[in-house]
Amino acid sequence: MAELKYISGFGNECASEDPRCPGALPEGQNNPQVCPYNLYAEQLSGSAFTCPRSSNKRSWLYRILPSVSHKPFESIDQGHVTHNWDEVDPDPNQTRNRGHLGGPCRVLLSFSVSATNQLRWKPFEIPKASQKKVDFVRGLHTLCGAGDIRSNNGLAVHIFLCNTSMGNRCFYNSDGDFLIVPQKGKLLIYTEFGKMLVQPNEICVIQRGMRFSIDVFEETRGYILEVYGVHFELPDLGPIGANGLANPRDFLIPVAWYEDHQVPGGYTVINKYQGKMFAAKQDVSPFNVVAWHGNYTPYKYNLENFMVINSVTFDHADPSIFTVLTAKSVRPGVAIADFVIFPPRWGVADKTFRPPYYHRNCMSEFMGLIKGHYEAKQGGFLPGGGSLHSPMTPHGPDADCFEKASKAKLAPERIADGTMAFMFESSLSMAGTKWGLKTSNCLDENYYKCWEPLKSHFTPNSRNPAGTN
Repeated sequence: MAELKYISGFGNECASEDPRCPGALPEGQNNPQVCPYNLYAEQLSGSAFTCPRSSNKRSWLYRILPSVSHKPFESIDQGHVTHNWDEVDPDPNQTRNRGHLGGPCRVLLSFSVSATNQLRWKPFEIPKASQKKVDFVRGLHTLCGAGDIRSNNGLAVHIFLCNTSMGNRCFYNSDGDFLIVPQKGKLLIYTEFGKMLVQPNEICVIQRGMRFSIDVFEETRGYILEVYGVHFELPDLGPIGANGLANPRDFLIPVAWYEDHQVPGGYTVINKYQGKMFAAKQDVSPFNVVAWHGNYTPYKYNLENFMVINSVTFDHADPSIFTVLTAKSVRPGVAIADFVIFPPRWGVADKTFRPPYYHRNCMSEFMGLIKGHYEAKQGGFLPGGGSLHSPMTPHGPDADCFEKASKAKLAPERIADGTMAFMFESSLSMAGTKWGLKTSNCLDENYYKCWEPLKSHFTPNSRNPAGTN
């Protein structure tokens, strides 16, 4: 495969035309009476027309046929995609053994599970290609989420598990933006704006309404953060200054590329609309855009380019310093969703418990692991799996991590080399789906046991135990 080309920058006004048709972009206007090469002009709006310029999102596409050229949509099987957050009733007992008040007896209160308390999933199993062909769309599985699509407020976390390319099928999402995190296997993504190659340790964002198709080359797995009604932005840097975290120049936008041919049986366009799946047939390729310009595009980012901010004196800084992208709510400083990573870095904090601290958070925290071992839990939390800690649910390092970190010699050290964990954090209280909590058979019912060995070290007669400052 020839090396793909990209345009650098985040949220920029860009222009691109396929080199096979030089001059395909109209000069001086958006929709001339007759476009160059007799193309059709089509605007794709990602925001209301009247949004302030700083948040106004739109692109103009110059295509062989407009995207309206298709047969009527018909409802199709939605598989394991859902936006029903009431499939499983909340139950704070989950599968845990609890003791009776006033006595040591331990009884099983409930076998039901929900999106409350601490949840952890083992790696989600990828179907074998020899048994069943599953492409990206058929391999979508909703794990958890919150909010409402129709009011454009909320999010969903999906897992994709696939083993074959989409071929003459494409997909677009009327409900929200997809932030795609491949964990195993690379993705060759065809979009109306051009092609992107996205590999593990990279991410991409396919914004609302953009048609795309994915080729895979092996059994493939990954995570998706979907947000409704808002778009991802770079976080404000505040006193950090003008530079740092994810720098705008490191985001890459595909360059224009088109195909103009027909295939037997035509193309299938799949649409997710109000949480349901629909399909329509059309004769021409959906990727027939010869040129485009605007600021509403797909893009990708390599997580290795993240510039880490960290404490160089004492204490563990809050994980918000690792935010790559944010989807803001209407409340200042509060996000519908943040995409946060825990990349390789130096740890130098003095007189400090360096792993993540024990925490009860007003936010929901979903974590996934692309590769390696997460620093706070060396065992059990595996690449291709995940965890969910609901609002105000206690979480933190396991017992082994606590014991080691409490006694470690505090010399400068590399942290998380060969590892990339991430977090989807939300101000909304996410609920698990029936697939995530039951059908997937990946829920780790022994997760809570990683904290059971924690023991009291309380020394009421000594403020400064031996070996401490």
